[in-house]
Amino acid sequence: MSPDKSRRFQGGPERLRSPARLALLEVPRVLGLCLAEIEARKVLDLGTGSGVFAEAFAEKGLEVTGVDVNPGMLVLAREAVPQGRFLEAEAESLPFEDGAFDLVFLGQVLHEATDALAVLREARRVARVRVAVLEWAYREGEAGPPLGHRLSAATISGLAAQAGFTQVATESLETLVLYTLRP
Repeated sequence: MSPDKSRRFQGGPERLRSPARLALLEVPRVLGLCLAEIEARKVLDLGTGSGVFAEAFAEKGLEVTGVDVNPGMLVLAREAVPQGRFLEAEAESLPFEDGAFDLVFLGQVLHEATDALAVLREARRVARVRVAVLEWAYREGEAGPPLGHRLSAATISGLAAQAGFTQVATESLETLVLYTLRP
């Protein structure tokens, strides 16, 4: 993905897997919500970073593919999930066939995208069943990006509709919001 560098995660790789950050991510709860009421075998972790969510999906027995624009992050993801497949690619132009994945997961990446609508259109194109978007809640907080870099629920719902999604469900977590989108 071609992020606006000012919006890109500013911490080092060690911060992506710090215990404090992992607690904020609520990984088990997020996975449960992403996979609820669907049959999923193949997952695309779009903007995989160090592979935190890719690792969790793999631990659930799912076939995981991760994509990121940062080759250094892909090295970390491959170390965390040796059975996964990780590629350097732009989120706006994914190298996969239509409907290639049961679930496409975007973990705290949509707010970094230069063209969030293009990212959602591509995610929809390669998703067979569901797209899940995990983003920071639209409020000031001690963790995460400044409010000006966050996306409101109305913005994400509007972008989802423009991208062709017909259903948007929202689940508020402690510091994050999970949007589950269906074509």
